[in-house]
Amino acid sequence: MTIQWHDLDRVAPLSGLYTKAALLRKVSGKQLPDTGLRAWLAVDNQRLADYREVCGLGGGSLLPLTYPHVMAFALQMQLLTDHDFPFPLLGLVHLSNRIRVLRPLGGLSRVHASVHVENLRPHEKGVTFSLVTRIEDTLGPLWEEDSVMLCKGVHLDGAVATEVQAGAAPMIEQARWYAGSDCGRKYAKVSGDYNPIHLSAVSARLFGFPAAIAHGMFSLARALAALREQLPAANIELQVQFRKPVRLPSEVVLWASAGGSSGQFELKGKGELSHMAGQWSPVA
Repeated sequence: MTIQWHDLDRVAPLSGLYTKAALLRKVSGKQLPDTGLRAWLAVDNQRLADYREVCGLGGGSLLPLTYPHVMAFALQMQLLTDHDFPFPLLGLVHLSNRIRVLRPLGGLSRVHASVHVENLRPHEKGVTFSLVTRIEDTLGPLWEEDSVMLCKGVHLDGAVATEVQAGAAPMIEQARWYAGSDCGRKYAKVSGDYNPIHLSAVSARLFGFPAAIAHGMFSLARALAALREQLPAANIELQVQFRKPVRLPSEVVLWASAGGSSGQFELKGKGELSHMAGQWSPVA
């Protein structure tokens, strides 16, 4: 697919994008647009500090591995609320994520971000597609993300892909934390992701959830914070599947293999319920 890029002088404010998302509640087609958005983004040091605190990341000279996702979130939303995008944003489910860190994320004040969608595929519950985000500086590519999103209730002809499970490695408990009832609101404040399913039990019930659930990207950031001494700062590929959601409030336990260039981790809840499973390895 050839991407038709649109270069923006500025990204639209999130308040207006959420208004558009609330109004666009119906499926309007089954074809992804070939447009992509690009813009220069600035690192907001106060927002970064607040993000570190909420996610337990501590200080450091490098951006957290998940922070470019937060920087590009409004640009992603602007693409997903465009009139050419066929699926309602508020109905999408984040199934998995792959992040590649190509060079250390240090010494950055501005980055060039691009977002586009691709790879529409049938799924047993609807259709999936990839939301692809890339970050560059003046020297070239820095960071890449492929977020696989599910839109339920849409039928598309073709074979349904099966998930390939990696062989389990020996893991030990690395950390545990309590995700309180205000966890979703705290993360929304530092990330901009105010999806109602994360904010309160009342708003979550409007979308079919019995309780508010934690953001998947918060759980990933919190897990990587616990593993930061074991993970390389660059030349790393992270792959994670979001399984059963973390209902708020609840306690979760992070398990992981030994540190090194490759490894695995899993976030579990009560009764060994698997919330998230992932692995890291050198960039192919």
